[in-house]
Amino acid sequence: MAAPRLLERYRKEIAPKLRTEFAYQNPHQVPTVSKIVVNIGLGEATQNPKLMERATEELAAITGQKALVRKSKKAIANFKLRAGLPIGCMVTLRGARMWEFYDRLVNVALPRVRDFRGTPTKGFDGRGNYTLGLREQIIFPEVDFDKVEKIVGMNVTVCTTARTDAEAKALLTHLGMPFRRA
Repeated sequence: MAAPRLLERYRKEIAPKLRTEFAYQNPHQVPTVSKIVVNIGLGEATQNPKLMERATEELAAITGQKALVRKSKKAIANFKLRAGLPIGCMVTLRGARMWEFYDRLVNVALPRVRDFRGTPTKGFDGRGNYTLGLREQIIFPEVDFDKVEKIVGMNVTVCTTARTDAEAKALLTHLGMPFRRA
């Protein structure tokens, strides 16, 4: 199987650019994307378990990998939540699937967001990871709009090997993330 086109571009163009931009001595210092975690939180699934089934199916269609159902750790009476109830699902992407997903996110899904002005730059955590919140899953072409029962949001966390937010932002910008202009 051929390597994903974004990975090829990273190896040929982006890594050398970053190496000169940050004056790295060693090629292994150049930051790269290590994993992408896609997470859907569904608190309403306590009342309607069918929502969780549908969300895991959609997440599997979007990412190309089976979603893992996450259960609540403790009971919270105000939210009618008991320990062990399914309240979310997640997928951790690595390798070729990760590069393919990032490529589709940046080039296909984000341009389909209504009134899109770029992704916020406040999503960095101080250690080179970036989290992006999406309001609806229907921006991905893999999701069949007619079968959607409920519009759900999701968090996409891009984990990088960068040590600082500036390095991570430069990496993601070179990889095509459309950051909002200040």
